[in-house]
Amino acid sequence: MNIKSVKDFSQTAVDTLTSSYSDKWEGVDDPESTSVFIQFMSSNDLIFVVLGVSLIIWFVLLFFIIRVDRKVSNLEKTVEEDTK
Repeated sequence: MNIKSVKDFSQTAVDTLTSSYSDKWEGVDDPESTSVFIQFMSSNDLIFVVLGVSLIIWFVLLFFIIRVDRKVSNLEKTVEEDTK
């Protein structure tokens, strides 16, 4: 690469982070004609929507782990009873 191409690259570099992310939900052109769920998401800040989705995922994972633990405990009890 020569010096001229490096200068051209530095001048054409665009800040994509500040323009790509916003505070509001922009998934729909006309939120009034959409479902209640999309209206709720568009009326709140985007960070609260992300927080809600991540909390739902964590609670589902916790529920799954507790359910698997109970099943394994029941299997351990049956194996223990069968060996006696």
